[in-house]
Amino acid sequence: MKIHNKGQARLFKNPYLELLTKANPLIIWGMYLPAIAYLLWYSHDTLQFSLLKIFLLFTGAIFCWTLFEYIAHRYVFHWISDEPRMRRFAYVLHGNHHEYPRDRQRLFMPPVPSLLIVSVLFTLCYLAMRENAFVFFPGFVFGYLLYASMHYAIHAWAPPFKWMKPLWRNHHLHHYKNEELGFGVSSTLWDWVFQTRFDLKKEKEDPQKVRDLLFERKQKIS
Repeated sequence: MKIHNKGQARLFKNPYLELLTKANPLIIWGMYLPAIAYLLWYSHDTLQFSLLKIFLLFTGAIFCWTLFEYIAHRYVFHWISDEPRMRRFAYVLHGNHHEYPRDRQRLFMPPVPSLLIVSVLFTLCYLAMRENAFVFFPGFVFGYLLYASMHYAIHAWAPPFKWMKPLWRNHHLHHYKNEELGFGVSSTLWDWVFQTRFDLKKEKEDPQKVRDLLFERKQKIS
């Protein structure tokens, strides 16, 4: 798929549906951070969960998110099918990002589909874990927020610390080198486990292709 350095994909002819495919990171954080805080308070104050239990469930959920992220990215976002509807689904979900990586409005799941998905996942989580879901699920959602923010940062800026550069390079190579490797975004752990990582020692960095994946900087008007 050719990378376009400008513009964004048109996903729906209907302007209202098209609007629902875009999201501002601050809005998504603003939606979920208060809910996360409330559920953790509710778990401690009303359900009488200990702080240790809350910590273990919450951090465990973040770890579980990293596996979910890997599986979703590898098997759902990059769904290969001969069925036109499935190809269309994969393009709307993720393919448009590969074609227009500089489109900063489609790096977070938009509010409406996000709330629908969260409602289904919380229901499944509650059926499986009962009251523990009130701690586990906030951790899972927080893991998503960290992932989406990391994805945004990888496309926006150079790595802030030297030790983070392999994470940046892993995702850049996934875009311009090989879409069948490097599925981890917030972590490369599962790429190591399932042997889908790039051997960064053998990969030469292409500065121009990396720039093609970063957000376009707005020119200051003098």
